[in-house]
Amino acid sequence: MAYRIRFLALALCAAAAASWATPPPDTVRQILTLEQRWNEAYLHGDLETLHSILADDFIITLEDGNTYSKSGYIAHSGDPDNKVTLSQMSELRVRLHGNTAVVTGAYHETGTNKGKPYENHDRLTDVWMLIGGRWQVIASHYSLVGK
Repeated sequence: MAYRIRFLALALCAAAAASWATPPPDTVRQILTLEQRWNEAYLHGDLETLHSILADDFIITLEDGNTYSKSGYIAHSGDPDNKVTLSQMSELRVRLHGNTAVVTGAYHETGTNKGKPYENHDRLTDVWMLIGGRWQVIASHYSLVGK
């Protein structure tokens, strides 16, 4: 009986340790590369790249609380009244859970909206999923950092 309890305890510890393991470096690099491609596409209004990176059921919550679907976000990103001059991510961390990756980090954006300048300092959470053999972002959330 004591042997079974020890074995069960050891098995539980091993399972917990495996769940805390460092994600495979190639997958982490792939996700970070996709984050950078998304960031560049947003900065330059590359709607074709946005379309390929975002999953069909993508949803994003922006700093002002507005939420957009894939089509809504692409339209927002291509809006000529919204001109992004800086789109910069930092402190990115990737955590993998099976076919899902969660990215957290910091974000800094400047630009003009309807001619008025703005500057945002955010924290971000992006959720990626391996769909049909390729990684696509399924959800994103940006929150302003208090001053």
